[in-house]
Amino acid sequence: MNRIVECVPNFSEGRNAAKVSQLVAAIRPVPGVRVLDYTMDADHHRSVITFAGEPEAVVEAAVRVARRAVELIDLNQHSGEHPRMGAIDVLPFVPVRGVTMDDCVALARQAGQRLARELQLPVYLYERAATRPDRFDLADVRRGGFEVLREEIGINPDRHPDFGEARIHPTAGAVAVGARPLLIACNINLATDDLSIAKNIARAVRGRDGGLQFVKALGFELKERGQVQVSMNLVNYEATPIFRAFELVKREAERYGVAVTGTEIVGLVPQAALNACTDFYLRMENFSEDLVLENRLRAAFAEQIEEQPPVGVAVSPTDFADAVASANPTPGGGSVAAYAGALAAALGAMACNLTIGRRKFEGVETEVRDILTQLEQLGEDLRLAVREDAESFDRVIAAMRLPRGSEANELARASAIEEASKGAVAVPLRVAEGAMQVLELLDELSEICNPNVFADLAVGAQMALTAIRSAGYNTLSNLTSISDPEFTRLRRLEVEELVTRAQEIADEIEERFLNRYS
Repeated sequence: MNRIVECVPNFSEGRNAAKVSQLVAAIRPVPGVRVLDYTMDADHHRSVITFAGEPEAVVEAAVRVARRAVELIDLNQHSGEHPRMGAIDVLPFVPVRGVTMDDCVALARQAGQRLARELQLPVYLYERAATRPDRFDLADVRRGGFEVLREEIGINPDRHPDFGEARIHPTAGAVAVGARPLLIACNINLATDDLSIAKNIARAVRGRDGGLQFVKALGFELKERGQVQVSMNLVNYEATPIFRAFELVKREAERYGVAVTGTEIVGLVPQAALNACTDFYLRMENFSEDLVLENRLRAAFAEQIEEQPPVGVAVSPTDFADAVASANPTPGGGSVAAYAGALAAALGAMACNLTIGRRKFEGVETEVRDILTQLEQLGEDLRLAVREDAESFDRVIAAMRLPRGSEANELARASAIEEASKGAVAVPLRVAEGAMQVLELLDELSEICNPNVFADLAVGAQMALTAIRSAGYNTLSNLTSISDPEFTRLRRLEVEELVTRAQEIADEIEERFLNRYS
């Protein structure tokens, strides 16, 4: 792709993994678009999906996922720490390659018009897409949230939307659509449950109150963790880098005798931002982008590297099996579960490719191509999860090795272990959800694909079921290290629902196979 736009919609749902998976699934079938990342946070009750692609395709994907959010999310039943006014709360378009900010402004306005016309959502344009100066800042647009906007939208001309009627959507609220540069969403967790401390630190850090010019910050309570958090958006990470914001939060926290327990990145982060942290903390006198091994390799072997598909495992199955068999704890069962899911997706893709182009299946070719696109994206995600599962376990081990002794050290260590353990739960759960989507697609495919590949399809279904069950085992195992009972209860329930549904679908596919060949 020569023209790439990133889109980072925020949704008012962070506790129901099945709903978030449905939002992701709404994006994947759109040709020319790739889902890069998605995260969910129960305390904020919010999820963020990052996808990118060709400009027109990104607008189409944005409208599709917005439609699904309107169907799934009822703000009347929603409460969380993060400010919000809509089911799809924020929809920013970001120029990445071959497009300008003006192009993204045009895309934002195009998307906004469609959301108002097709979904009856009141749309507010913000930041670079804003049509009036008092709507540049998202905080001003969202002031008072869903409840206040519901009362004011029809009677206060200043709250009339840019697109759509001056009437709130009864369940989905309103949406802010904008164009902006790349930003970094960075949360810093503190070893205290005193919310006033987080709010005081946020006030000291954010630009509008005299802090760092390009930082927006709020203090939140993380009830599930028994902590508070300073949540920041770095809207110009080159002018105000991550390390500068982190150091100011840390210094302010020390005034209250509070330690920093960890830092989270929400969404994705540019490599240059991490390189700046390396340069700062290591005090490197000769640091440059050319010192990064991957950059040098990419430059030296650009042609060959571009030809290679993105993979998260060793190319050779023998190498992967040998790595699992070694004395190292990673890769382990979680990585194997992800690998099984990736193989299930690959078998489904094979069934698609052996159906497409056959004259007798012309009537279903469009549907099969759509399934193929989704399977390819899911397979890529599952391959990446092979490595991510091992990395998440390594973070748990690193947290366990933190220093002990003082009360502050013990609290910081316990918090780090809890946080790392929750991360170790998130990866296998994502694997189970991805494998479930693969299994559902195989179920659709089993009704229409070339019958000559039905046996391969049935094998794929069993591999997907194995991936879901195995990821469930790893999830349940990791939950034993987490002290939060509500978090544990919800994750157990998700595993049970996924495994039960997966078994039903796999049994249906197996029955079709046996009826065909018995």
